[in-house]
Amino acid sequence: MVMQTLDWTRIGMELDSVGHAVVGPLLDGEACKALAGLYGQDSPFRSRVVMERHGFGKGEYKYFSYPLPEPIAALRAPLYRRLAPVANRWAAAMGLDTRYPAEHAEFLERCHAAGQRRPTPLLLKYGPGDYNCLHQDLYGETVFPLQVAILLSEPGPDFTGGEFVLTEQRPRMQSRATVVPLGLGDAVIFAVDQRPVQGTRGIYRVRQRHGVSPVRSGERYTTGIIFHDAA
Repeated sequence: MVMQTLDWTRIGMELDSVGHAVVGPLLDGEACKALAGLYGQDSPFRSRVVMERHGFGKGEYKYFSYPLPEPIAALRAPLYRRLAPVANRWAAAMGLDTRYPAEHAEFLERCHAAGQRRPTPLLLKYGPGDYNCLHQDLYGETVFPLQVAILLSEPGPDFTGGEFVLTEQRPRMQSRATVVPLGLGDAVIFAVDQRPVQGTRGIYRVRQRHGVSPVRSGERYTTGIIFHDAA
């Protein structure tokens, strides 16, 4: 399994140092095509969002319903298990009381007890001129501080443009933007909201947002794996 071959020491160090890490490919080409192909169906999803109607950008996305499709279900719990130690390290560094259980099922119980019962993994579709404004996927008070996006289309043959973008809002400093290059099936793990950064006077917090630059041609599909459920 791909998860077992990933260098989690390197991933943890990159998450600590820059707030994101590229891994993979987590899915092969056939799995990517199969997941993207679900978009035209209704039964796998609980809702559809047209971004322009809400000022989120242009393009659209659909939230999966439970039970999640096999590739997503097979990744969500193992990824959480690997990322929970990072989440706990960040919480401790920022002086937060929250700690995250080792297993995803136990964390979902916490979400459901807080009234957050709707699944959040989603499938996004972009065409020419579509983009996603900078945002955060929070969905309620119970939040896991890391999430994953997997590119399901191949840059070049399938689409041009549509770069994944991260920004950091640093205290008393201008925001910094990073473009994250991804290939077919590659995943980027990144901070949902805050992460700790070591400064000259100790730890401070930076807020991270993410988005997608305008697609110039073709179609771009992405799946997002968010570990907390929605209210």
